[in-house]
Amino acid sequence: MGSGRAMDELSYSAKKPREQRRREREQRKRLLALGVPEAKLSKMTSLDVRLMLKRPVKVKQQFAAQPV
Repeated sequence: MGSGRAMDELSYSAKKPREQRRREREQRKRLLALGVPEAKLSKMTSLDVRLMLKRPVKVKQQFAAQPV
């Protein structure tokens, strides 16, 4: 016996590539505002970017101490 639900009721929309690129650009802008150098940011993966944004106060302190 089934539950009476159709399969399409359980589905959800996938994340869109365009929206993902938009979110990644926005996150990189946030790190630039926190003081992360452009050269370092260009070498980072999207996972690294998200990990750094979890602790913005630490990131700001870390890059404020380093000379430009």
